[in-house]
Amino acid sequence: MSIPLLESSTASDVLDELDHLLITALQTSPRARWEQIGAAVGVEASTAARRWKRLTEAGHAWMSCHPAGIGPTPPTVAVIEVDCVSGRLHEVAAAIVDDPHLITIDHVTGSRDLVLTAAFPDQAALARYVGLRLEALPGVAATRSQIASTVHAVGSRWRLDRLAPGSRKNLAQDASGGSTGIGRGLSSADDLDHRLLALLAQDCRQSVAALARSSGASASTVRRRLDRFHRADALVYRCEVARCLSGWPVAVTFWGVAPPDATARITAQLVTQRETRLCASLSGPHNLLLTVWLRSVEDLPSFEARLYARFPELTVADRAVTLWPLKLAGQILDPRGRRIRGVPVAFWHDPAAERSEADLIRRLATPRAEPAAAHSGDLGRRSPSV
Repeated sequence: MSIPLLESSTASDVLDELDHLLITALQTSPRARWEQIGAAVGVEASTAARRWKRLTEAGHAWMSCHPAGIGPTPPTVAVIEVDCVSGRLHEVAAAIVDDPHLITIDHVTGSRDLVLTAAFPDQAALARYVGLRLEALPGVAATRSQIASTVHAVGSRWRLDRLAPGSRKNLAQDASGGSTGIGRGLSSADDLDHRLLALLAQDCRQSVAALARSSGASASTVRRRLDRFHRADALVYRCEVARCLSGWPVAVTFWGVAPPDATARITAQLVTQRETRLCASLSGPHNLLLTVWLRSVEDLPSFEARLYARFPELTVADRAVTLWPLKLAGQILDPRGRRIRGVPVAFWHDPAAERSEADLIRRLATPRAEPAAAHSGDLGRRSPSV
């Protein structure tokens, strides 16, 4: 399997001021009507809609939506580092890029080849994926997994921040969409909920009327379901821009060690930084993960120096620069960060891995037959070694 690429960058691969305003408006209110978006950015609704269509067709910007989780307990979020056999990194990436639970896949510098962030219904599913799916791939040499005990900030909170405060406030007040942050999820969902979630994953700006036609429900029922999703903070909306066009083209992930009694204070301040895309507490020896977008590679030393000055008790143990963001929030990207296609976010389900796990459990449940020489009578006739 090969990953298709878009055409090489051209002089047209730039965003003008209207593009920046439009993206910021949709980041602020993902489901706002085009009339509201146009008013916020100073153009007619039809102009705003045409411009957005142009951006999405070029892969320069896009919107997505996925549930925060469905079930009585929160999902298990994991960070998985993958070491690949030399020359097989892209083979591994192509093999896993359609796994629906992999939120991000980054090819990075440093002591690992790929960094994955993923969501599972529980820790058993994480163990099954790593042990019976990921590590079974021929090109995978080793993996290391950590559970995110708390996710403090995600990329859906990040903004271009190009709107005037008044326009941003009006859009926020009129927002017809749900949370763009870390949702709580749904305790349960029926067939209609799942149909609506699938439709929103295809196009999260579909009108209530369009969702009703496609789902087979009445408009009033769809509106009530959407209101339920939004009240429960159960949908995560994202309006993303190709990193190479954002003005923040360099992504860096830091692994840090923070004193347990200082972690809450440190993370509360990290999430307010302009550069922060992801901040999470981890279960491993490096208990803090921070991903930031920077203006240039040259900004890396100064950013790390500011971290040290602000948080002298925080030790940066490792860092990695993203070379290719292969997947971001369920969207497959080219090496410059432009969208190729989407993969709906969902929990992983693999009957083959489940059968392998069941076979392993049966083996574990069967006591191993002892060899004849290990019988107590044989042992009694042997002299102990000294």
